[in-house]
Formats: sequence, structure tokens, C-alpha cells
Amino acid sequence: MNLSPLNERFVLHFGEMGSRWGVNRTVGQIYAVLFLSPEPMNADQIVDALGISRSNVSMGLKELQSWRLVKLIHQAGDRRDYFETPKDVWEIFRTLAEEKRKREIEPTLTLLRDALMETPLDEAERHAQQRMREMHQLIELATGWFDEVQRLSPDTLENLMRLGARVQKVLEFASFLRPGKDGKD
Repeated sequence: MNLSPLNERFVLHFGEMGSRWGVNRTVGQIYAVLFLSPEPMNADQIVDALGISRSNVSMGLKELQSWRLVKLIHQAGDRRDYFETPKDVWEIFRTLAEEKRKREIEPTLTLLRDALMETPLDEAERHAQQRMREMHQLIELATGWFDEVQRLSPDTLENLMRLGARVQKVLEFASFLRPGKDGKD
């Protein structure tokens, strides 16, 4: 398979972005090739498309499987393993967000919970613990909101995202309508 100039730019960009997203360049490129492919691909096809070693492809596919960003597919009459990305971009977004949370947010929350359980030794530790408490509350609030957003249908989520800053106007109006409220929380 030869990559067209358009596909090659996309694949190279995903390779560059991979390192910023916590995976190496090769993993980003493998994902991009699979994402663009109309059919599941086997490792040999990925090797041919990217010009990288079979071992790099195998390791990259394992990493993408651990992120749940590629699925293993079997084809009748063929003993090779084939791989594809989920077709629905919203499913990809949700999976990526869940994995990032599991790998980055949850360990931070665990550290903060443990730190907040300790008895501060002095004023500096009390101050530090208060700052950690504020961070913990913010992360808990954000993850709670994210949990609710994750349960929305893709259509509802898309509409919410399209609203953008206009959501603030809806919230201000709703606050205005509540009896006994001056519009401030």
C-alpha cells in the first residue's frame, strides 16, 4: 500500500503528535494508518505502508491494544491477525479520555487522597495540604462532570460542544429564574 501525499501528511503528523500524547512516533503513525484504512490491516501491510520493522509494528499494535484504540480482527481463511480502529470517532474520543483518566488522573487522585489523610507536621504542611485539598476538589469536580458527559449520546454531546460559551447564558438565565437567588452561586 502506498500512502497518498494527503495520507502521508496525516500519518507523519500523528507520529509527531504521538510523543506529545504519551506514545512514541511509531505508535502514532501505526494508529494513523489504521484510522485511515477502509479495511482492517495485518502487520505486514502496516510494515509496507510505513517502512518500519515488523518488531516495531508488533510492539506498537500491542500498545494500541492496551489503550483499546485498535481491535483485533480475524478474517475467514486467513491465519494472520488484522487490526482496525473503531469506526465511530465519538467512541475513539471516549476510549481515549477513559484511558487518559485511568493512566493520569486516577494516580494523581490517589496521591492527593493519601496526602490529605496525613497529619500535617507544621504550618507549611498545613498550607500545602490545603492547596492539595483545593486541587483534589477541582479534579473530583471535573471528573464528576466528565462522568456525566460520558453518559450523553454522541448527538447530545456534539450539540453541547457546539453551544460553547453560550452555555453560560443559559446558566445565567436559569439562575435568574430561581426564586431567592441573586444570580450568584
